[in-house]
Amino acid sequence: MPIISTAGLARSFSSGQGTVEAVRGIDLTVRAGEILGFLGPNGAGKTTTLRMLTTLLAPTGGVATVAGFDLVREPARVRHRIGYVAQAGGVDPQISVREELITQARLHRLTKAEAASRADELARDLDLSDLLDRKCAALSGGQRRRLDIAMGLTHRPEVLFLDEPTTGLDPAGRAGLWELIRRIRQEHGTTVVLTTHYLDEADELSDRLVVIDHGVVVAEGAPEALKREYVGSPGASLQDTFLAITGRAPAPEDTVPTAV
Repeated sequence: MPIISTAGLARSFSSGQGTVEAVRGIDLTVRAGEILGFLGPNGAGKTTTLRMLTTLLAPTGGVATVAGFDLVREPARVRHRIGYVAQAGGVDPQISVREELITQARLHRLTKAEAASRADELARDLDLSDLLDRKCAALSGGQRRRLDIAMGLTHRPEVLFLDEPTTGLDPAGRAGLWELIRRIRQEHGTTVVLTTHYLDEADELSDRLVVIDHGVVVAEGAPEALKREYVGSPGASLQDTFLAITGRAPAPEDTVPTAV
């Protein structure tokens, strides 16, 4: 059984100009333990789909299961089995890394002792041990993203959703997070669903890619297979492949990492 399965997943919004179909029917299957790159041009429906899969937004059509539970009928059970790291993050700059991790663990109903132990464990796993007593406001961009991911892993989720995890990081910070994502999958068998505008990142990390445009899936497959199908060579760039699939390239600012 796939860990994520959707059929006709859709979301529409009402506006002054009528109904806007942000997602028009996503059919998606994700295998347990894979790293899935979820790609699309700006406005393609990526964020809306991610918000539905993480129970933050109710679908207006279709069906979906995540970790074996129905997205609409059993949202609490879905939330218990997923972690979500938003692009903006959500740490409190005025408290320490240790306090942030313990607070997150307590929100997941761990006892005080269990929360303290889990904070130490996460700090070891994500190279935060030397930073436990540092205020979150004093963290670098890469350190803050590691903390964001640690918070998403507090309850040992089966599926981790990462929304643009390396936006704003310098090349060293990006490389460090790539290695961390691989290690999370390797050591814990965690399924990772990754949205990114950095096509080199998607190419480097993903076992499989799903490309959406105008609210529907327009291509899916292993990176090399998509390159072969759409450009004619498994050694082609994912940039050229993406352009061939969608007819649109990502904006220049989305393809060049920003140093901090």
